[in-house]
Amino acid sequence: MDGSRRDFLKAGALGGAATSFFGFDLAPAYAQLRELKIARATETRSTCPYCSVSCGVIIYTIGDNAKNVTPQVVHVEGDPDHPINRGTLCPKGASLEQDIVNPRRLLKPQVRRPGSDHWEDIAWDQAIDEIGHWVKKTRDETFIERDALRRTVNRCEGIAWIGGCTDTNEFNYLVGKAMRSLGVCYLETQARV
Repeated sequence: MDGSRRDFLKAGALGGAATSFFGFDLAPAYAQLRELKIARATETRSTCPYCSVSCGVIIYTIGDNAKNVTPQVVHVEGDPDHPINRGTLCPKGASLEQDIVNPRRLLKPQVRRPGSDHWEDIAWDQAIDEIGHWVKKTRDETFIERDALRRTVNRCEGIAWIGGCTDTNEFNYLVGKAMRSLGVCYLETQARV
């Protein structure tokens, strides 16, 4: 069947006229077209995790809040009420949804053992135990009680800490206390880098 563009438009116009003539109400269909995909979504305000600017974002999720339903992220946009970015996002912040719903996103801790060529999944409790073991071992091996002039310094130069831009002031305060109690002297936050 060879038809021109004009024939297609004529058939479309005739079909539209026929639907209205026979009593089909297209208003619900048009209303459904105009409804946004975020109309029934839950808004969650958050902070962009990429740089130290800390732009505000709104993450929209769809899910009925039932126990066995995992909310699905459907949209991420800049927060127009946020004083830093006022609704704008850089390209990395605008692509935040792709990082959240990425099938390659890690959801559990992994470790690569010495000499191994692959990463293996481990439990959270095991990860915390191993981190504690290595922090203690490194601190014990690199702790300096006195400097060359025999002054008490009590510092650990084998561990460093850098905080992220999405850390709260309270979290950074507690981390500062914890790191200083270990004697860590290389302490910084991404917001100042």
